[in-house]
Amino acid sequence: VEAEYKDIVELDGAPHTITQAELDRVSSSFEAPDLTCNRSDAETKIANILRAAAEDDVEFGRWLQQNVAPHKNPDLRIVTLSFKRLGQAPGDATADQLDQAAQLADQYSAGEVRVTHDQNLVLPWVRCDQLPELWKAARKAGFARPNIRLLTDMIACPGGDFCSLANARSLPLAEAITLRYQDLDELHDLGEIDLHISGCINSCGHHHSGHIGILGVDKDGKEWYQITLGGSDGSTLSGAPATGKVVGPSFSAAEVPEVIEAVLDTYRAQRVATGNRQETFIDTLRRVGAEPFKAAANGARFSVTGKNAELADQAA
Repeated sequence: VEAEYKDIVELDGAPHTITQAELDRVSSSFEAPDLTCNRSDAETKIANILRAAAEDDVEFGRWLQQNVAPHKNPDLRIVTLSFKRLGQAPGDATADQLDQAAQLADQYSAGEVRVTHDQNLVLPWVRCDQLPELWKAARKAGFARPNIRLLTDMIACPGGDFCSLANARSLPLAEAITLRYQDLDELHDLGEIDLHISGCINSCGHHHSGHIGILGVDKDGKEWYQITLGGSDGSTLSGAPATGKVVGPSFSAAEVPEVIEAVLDTYRAQRVATGNRQETFIDTLRRVGAEPFKAAANGARFSVTGKNAELADQAA
């Protein structure tokens, strides 16, 4: 397989790439809007925005940190609208909410909004001096939770609630984990973590590439969940692409939030300070190895009492 793939890339590359001329032709259809600020005062405006974040509103500062990214145009910023909140499945939106998102795009992003694979929306053309105003409007619409790339910014497939292929439900687990980790101080202390949930082996939620992955499986007609650790999607945060490793036998739905908490408690106990910030979850996992995390996860198997504990014993 590897040899054949190498031949495709190195010997037969033309069908899988495009020429510079074709790239230029397509690129000409996507002209960037003219949104350049007055360069003489752009830096002053940015400084004022950051100072307002530090002095006026901690939540605004967190939003700038988590939901706002640099742009190749220094006068602009890329803003992510968070669609990860209690009461709705990750990535879900009502018609009214999409209307609100469209209004934000018209007002602050030259009428353009993009959907990400993380199940959020991105405004790619936001002027730096409009960030405070956009933040207020996004917060009013419910899109400004500063949790991008944090634990509750999880990816989850529709699962058994909506998909006929699924072996188990995904959305109740996403809701349970989101409910448990509502404290923004705790989320920011835990740092950036990729949590992915799939309801079946088709892996629409990309569980295999999450730092923490949850896979729904069918055992004797009942819903169970495998937990994987150490996956990577190849991003700057995660490093080279890798598939997560299963920690042991599957868990009942009631045990999964306990397992996630046990894994995260192990991370907090094992991490070390790196400069002025804490070591990330994936870096700690790679440094100390998976065994302490596996032990913590399997230890949580017996922490759920009553009927759920009996089911867990059967699974083990």
